[in-house]
Amino acid sequence: MASINLFDTGNHKNVLLEDFSGGLAVQANQHLIIHGANAMLLDPGGHKVYNRVLSETLSLLGPHAKLRYLFLSHQDPDIVAAVNGWLMTTDAEAYASKLWIRFIPHFGLDRLVEERLRPIPDQGMDLDLGGCPLKILPAHFLHSPGNFQVYDPVAKILYSGDLGASLGTEARIVENFDGHVQHMEGFHRRYMASNRAMRAWGAMVRRLDIETIAPQHGAMFQGREMCERFIAWCEALPCGVDLIDDLYPQAAG
Repeated sequence: MASINLFDTGNHKNVLLEDFSGGLAVQANQHLIIHGANAMLLDPGGHKVYNRVLSETLSLLGPHAKLRYLFLSHQDPDIVAAVNGWLMTTDAEAYASKLWIRFIPHFGLDRLVEERLRPIPDQGMDLDLGGCPLKILPAHFLHSPGNFQVYDPVAKILYSGDLGASLGTEARIVENFDGHVQHMEGFHRRYMASNRAMRAWGAMVRRLDIETIAPQHGAMFQGREMCERFIAWCEALPCGVDLIDDLYPQAAG
């Protein structure tokens, strides 16, 4: 595994930490945004990957940059399980939905670092990363009821969390959208809450200048045309409670 630069101007860098997982664990991407001397790590992961992700992150930061923020898109263990280790070994602040602030400590959060777990309001917020205005965007019910994404206006990357996740593919970048749908469809139909939530998300992100959509699992969507294909696919997909009769067959009768 090697880190991969998605964007780099010298002062602003977006790095994909492609995959530190293995075995039964679902494949997961970690992302690092470095702006000047400050950095944010997105969805840092669980205990099995903690040591390797920490080592790679510190290596990328070097002696001149500091991990300022941890972003936790939602409450799943592949995102937050190792947050105590990150808070104990760095001075970073961790941001998660206000809905999960009382639940995340059950992963073993030490009282010494509790005050550095910060709530994100439902409407989202801006975070200043050393002069870079990162946008924390609501993506509620996609799939978590308290769910957020990050938009980097410098790199024009939308970090979409579980939305856009693909399974069973080795591809890093989506080359053929129609062929890629088979790796997304089952997951999205079951894990995303409803088409109404999908359409609300689509209306929001269409206002952004997006050149890359980077999910937490699987391949990325690069280029405006490919990003548009993905957004339109989400807006048209029946999912979650739209398919409730398939999960409760007796209700259909």
